[in-house]
Amino acid sequence: MRAGWQLSPLAASIMFCATPALAGTGTVTIETATPGAVISPYLRGVNMANWFDPTQAGIVSALTGAAVRAVRWPGGSASDLFHWQSNTECDGGYVDANATFDTFIAKVAVPAKLNVAVTLNYGTNIACTGPGDPNEALAWVDHSVAIKAPVTYWTVGNEVYGSWETDLHTKPNDATTYAQAVATGYYPLIKKKHPNAQVGVVVYPGWSPAWDPIVLAQAKYDFVELHFYAQEPGSESDAYLLQQAPQALTALVKQLKTELATAGHPDTPIYLGEVGSVSYNPGKQTTSITQALYAGMALSELMQVGGVDRATWWIGFGGCSDASDGGNFSSSLYGWQAFGGYMIFSDGLPEYGCSNAPALKLGTPLPTARALTLISKVTTLGQHMLPVKLAGTPSTLRAYAMTYGTGYAAVLFNLDETAAANLTVSVSGLAAGTAVTTRYDKAAYDKSRSDVWAGLTVKSLGAWTGTVPVSLTPWSMTVLTILP
Repeated sequence: MRAGWQLSPLAASIMFCATPALAGTGTVTIETATPGAVISPYLRGVNMANWFDPTQAGIVSALTGAAVRAVRWPGGSASDLFHWQSNTECDGGYVDANATFDTFIAKVAVPAKLNVAVTLNYGTNIACTGPGDPNEALAWVDHSVAIKAPVTYWTVGNEVYGSWETDLHTKPNDATTYAQAVATGYYPLIKKKHPNAQVGVVVYPGWSPAWDPIVLAQAKYDFVELHFYAQEPGSESDAYLLQQAPQALTALVKQLKTELATAGHPDTPIYLGEVGSVSYNPGKQTTSITQALYAGMALSELMQVGGVDRATWWIGFGGCSDASDGGNFSSSLYGWQAFGGYMIFSDGLPEYGCSNAPALKLGTPLPTARALTLISKVTTLGQHMLPVKLAGTPSTLRAYAMTYGTGYAAVLFNLDETAAANLTVSVSGLAAGTAVTTRYDKAAYDKSRSDVWAGLTVKSLGAWTGTVPVSLTPWSMTVLTILP
C-alpha cells in the first residue's frame, strides 16, 4: 500500500448508493448434497511491517487470541527498498532496530504459529544504485531455510505495476521487464536450490497499461499475489462498503481466474496479499463496525469463490492516524472516533503521533480483528463451502454456508443499521440437533463510545427440530453452528 493507489477499473465503475433500512423475516436453507470450494485457514491473516517493534509484549497473544494463521512481511512499498541483511531501506525510511527478519521470526512468527509470506526486493540493490538483485533474494531464502523459518510464499516485489513503487530498472514499473526479471532471474535461481519454495508474481486485473496478460504469459510463478482496496480516501461510503464492495472483490478474483486460464495456468493459487477498505489516508471508518462487517463478508466471499488460499489484511499493528493526517472523519460515516488507522489491533495507543486515540493496551482487538476471530470459527482445514438459499428476505441480509466437522455452519449478516431480522435456518437431510450462535454487532461496537472495545457474544440455542430460529441484531455478523 502506498499513497497514489488507484482503484481497479471494475471497483471504480460501481456506483455508490444508499440502501433504505428494511426489517424482515426469511428462511435460509443449507444444501448439503453438493460441496463447494475447500476452505483455507490461511485466509485469517494480517500484514506486519518493519517499522513496528515486534518484540513488544502483547503482539503474540493478540494474534493468537484472534486466531490469525498467516502473516506477510516486511510491509508494502517498503519491501522494494528494504535490505534484510542490513535491516535498512534505500530511501532512509524508518526501520525499527528490533524488526530484523530473525527477530520477527523468533519473536512473532514462531510463537504465534504463523505461516509467513515474504515480499522480496525487486526495486533496489544493496548499494541503492540499481534494480533489485535476485542473488540477494536467494540469500534470504537460503537463510530462511537455514534457521527453519516458517516461510512458504516469496513474492517478487510489491505493487510493481504502480508508479508509486520504487523501481530502479531501466524501464521502471514495466510488465515485460518485470516478467523477464522473474523468469530468468528470481524464479530459476531460487527454485534450483530450493524447489519447495513457492515463488509468486504481483498481478492486478484490468491495470492500464496492460500488466497481467504480459506477466502471466512470460513470467514463471507458483502463485499470484493480488491487492484490493475498496475505496479512495475522501469518498468512503458505509453503504457502498457493506452493500457492494465484497461483491466487487469477488468479481475481481473471478476476472483474475479468467486471466490465469487464458495464460494456461487455471489452477494457480491466488494470494490476497493486501486487503482493506480504503487505499490510503485511513479515517474513522477503519475502526468502525462497518469495516468489520465488510471484512467478514470479504472473507466469506473469498471462501465462496474458491481459489484464494490465503489473505492478509492491511495491517496488524502500526498505522494510527488523526483527522489532521488527512483521513475522512465525515459525519456521513458511522462512528465517533477522532482517530483512524489501518491497524486492527491497538498499537498501545496513543502512538506514532496519533494524539486523539485513547490509551488502549497494546494488542486490544479493534472491530476488524473481531471479524477475523468470528470467521475463524468456520475456517478449518478440510471443510467445504455449501450452497445456501435465501427466501423471503430483504436485500440487507447475506448468508454463506459450510461443513463444520460432523455438522454444518452458516455465516449470517444483517446489514440493516437499525432493524433486527428473524430467520429460520434448515439443513437439507438434517431434521434435529443442537445449535450455537457467535456474534459481533453494532451494539458491541457502540460500547467503544466509552472506550470499551467489546468482543464476541456466544449463545447456545439448545436443541432444535425442523428449523433453527435465529434473530440477527442490527449491523451484525453471526456464525451459526449446527450439530446433529
